[in-house]
Amino acid sequence: MKKKVAIIMGGYSSEYKISLKSGNVVFDYLNKDMFDVYRIHIFKEKWVYVDSNGNEFPIDKNDFSIKIDNTKIKFDCVFNAIHGSPGEDGLIQAYFELLNLPQTSCNYYQSAITFNKRDLLSILEPYGIKSAPSYYLNFGDEINQDEIIDKVKLPCFVKANKAGSSFGITKVHKKEDLAEAINTAYKEDDEIIIESFLDGTEVSVGVITYNGKTTVLPITEIVSENDFFDYEAKYEGKSQEITPARISKKQEENVIRVAKKAYEILKMKGYSRSEFIFIGDEPYMLEMNTTPGLTTESILPQQAEKAGISLSQLFESSILEALK
Repeated sequence: MKKKVAIIMGGYSSEYKISLKSGNVVFDYLNKDMFDVYRIHIFKEKWVYVDSNGNEFPIDKNDFSIKIDNTKIKFDCVFNAIHGSPGEDGLIQAYFELLNLPQTSCNYYQSAITFNKRDLLSILEPYGIKSAPSYYLNFGDEINQDEIIDKVKLPCFVKANKAGSSFGITKVHKKEDLAEAINTAYKEDDEIIIESFLDGTEVSVGVITYNGKTTVLPITEIVSENDFFDYEAKYEGKSQEITPARISKKQEENVIRVAKKAYEILKMKGYSRSEFIFIGDEPYMLEMNTTPGLTTESILPQQAEKAGISLSQLFESSILEALK
């Protein structure tokens, strides 16, 4: 009997449109001979199953089920394609764990840690995983611009601590632009991380569990046409994403080791995509995404293709791992 799989998409954050694209790609590429697949839209105002005609059926949140023609349908597995909250910050994972319902992304604790850039980098630091010098602010804190610039120097990046897709990020070149950048970040989150600019090659490293093994995918080099890898560069073609990356053998060995080490230290499962910048041969971690983009143009699917893994195989393996 075919397994019933709910693909959850949408979410509560600015990333919901990207999530809908990812979820629909998963729907299109999952093997329908193996799985009965259902598109589930999750928004603050509604959780609904959307059929092929656009009809909506409400989710019963007591057991994450739907009712169609007086027939109750329960799912065997959930494929998580939600970027941002609640799919990437641990909330939905905790809910499914309470229901004892398998889901494809990492567990709630790992999801909460990785969604919080400050916590992630602080946890990994004692293990020798390097990151840029940083300064933290919470909403309402006194802002001492001289103290910030003294610690991180200029240029620097002002980032919303818990946000993705480069929402709430500004590269600051001049002191007089710092206040506006902080206000921009606060529109996305009430916590901020301000980081030194690292001048080096940026790479993205996919680490996944595939056929039961931790697998590091071919590395992607990021070359942005803009000042940094912002929303335009990520989603509107203003960048080159070169796989495999044009880096030295030593750099490749180092970043593979660090990315795999971080994945295993955190006891991750499912997909991850971590961003690094090289200073010399040493990779400095920027962040880790645990629900990366899954469109045909997204980085992780590109990396999987270079590794000889089709989208159907990538998505199928994730479900089979969750069902274990």
